[in-house]
Amino acid sequence: MNRKKNEEVRKDGAVEATQSEETKEKKKTKKRGSLGIMLSLIVLCVIISILSPRFLTVANLTNVLSQATVSAIISVGEFLAILTAGIDLSIGSILALSIMMLGIFAVNMQMNPMLAILLALAVGTLIGLFNGILLTKLRLPHPFISTMGTKMIARGLALAVTAAQPISGFAPSIQFLGNRSIGPVPASVILVAIVYGIMFIFMTRTSTGRHIYAVGGNVEASRLSGINVHKVLLIVYALSGFFAALAGLLLVGRVNAAYPLAGTDYETDAIAAVIIGGASFSGGVGKILNTVIGVLIIAVLRNGLNLLNVNSAYQTVAIGVVIILAVYLDVIRQKSAPVQK
Repeated sequence: MNRKKNEEVRKDGAVEATQSEETKEKKKTKKRGSLGIMLSLIVLCVIISILSPRFLTVANLTNVLSQATVSAIISVGEFLAILTAGIDLSIGSILALSIMMLGIFAVNMQMNPMLAILLALAVGTLIGLFNGILLTKLRLPHPFISTMGTKMIARGLALAVTAAQPISGFAPSIQFLGNRSIGPVPASVILVAIVYGIMFIFMTRTSTGRHIYAVGGNVEASRLSGINVHKVLLIVYALSGFFAALAGLLLVGRVNAAYPLAGTDYETDAIAAVIIGGASFSGGVGKILNTVIGVLIIAVLRNGLNLLNVNSAYQTVAIGVVIILAVYLDVIRQKSAPVQK
C-alpha cells in the first residue's frame, strides 16, 4: 500500500512539474511576443526617421499620437470581439450613427452637451448589444454575418437621419477631448491611457475578463464549467459599440463636425492593429496593451508614408500588405503554438 501511495505521489509530482514547466514556457513565449511587437515598432520608427528627418520632431510625434487616438479607442472593442473568436465589422458604421445622433441631440435639439454625449454613447452601446443579441438569441452562425448586416443598417441610418448632411458647430465641451490639451499632452492621449489602463485591470483582475478569455479559448468547455457564454458575448459586443461611439466623440472634437460617412474602413485598421498586437482569430489569445502598439505601428506607417510623399493609392496598398502579413503571422503563431494535452 505504501509503495502504491509513493508511486501515486511521484506521478502527481511529475504531472505538476510538467504543468509548471508548460506554464513557464507559455509565459516566456508571450513575453517574447510582446517584446517582438515593441521591437517592430522601434525598428519602423528608426527606418522612417532615417528616411525623413521630420519624423522625430515633437510636433510630428504629437500629431501621430493624436491621430492614433481614434483608432486606439475603437480597436479596444475589436480586440474584445476577436478575443472571443469573433469579429465586429460594424464599428465604423456605429461610430458614424453615434456622432450623427450626437449632432442631432447637441446641435439641432440644443440639448445639454453632457446629456447629448451620454445619449450618443448609449446609441453605440445599444447597437453593439443588438449585435450580441443577433449572435446569442437569434443564433446567427457567426458574428461576421450579424455585424456585416448591422454595418449596413447603421450606415444607412447615419445617412438617413440628416439626409446625408453633415452637422457642425458643436459646443467647446464636446470638442474638448478631441482638440484640447492638458498641459503639453493632448486630452485624447490621456483618455486613451485611461481607457487602456481600465481595460487592462478589467481583463486581468475581474472574473468577466477571465471569462472572455475562456469563451474565446473554448466555448463548450466554458459552458460546461458554468460560464454564461451568452452573457459574456452580450457584454463584449455592447462594449464594442460603446468604444466605437467614444471614438466618434474624439473624431467630432478633432474636426468639429459629424458626417455620415465617418468611420469608413475603420474596422480594417482596427482588425489589423489587434492582429499585429498578437491577438489570434482563433480566440482566447491576446493582450490589450499590445493592441495599442499595433495601433501605433499602423499610425507610424501612415505618417511615414505621408512624410515621404507616397501617393495615397500606394499607401492603401501598403496597409493592405500589412494586414495580409498580420494575418499570416497569426497563422504561423497558431501552427507553432504547443499542443495542449
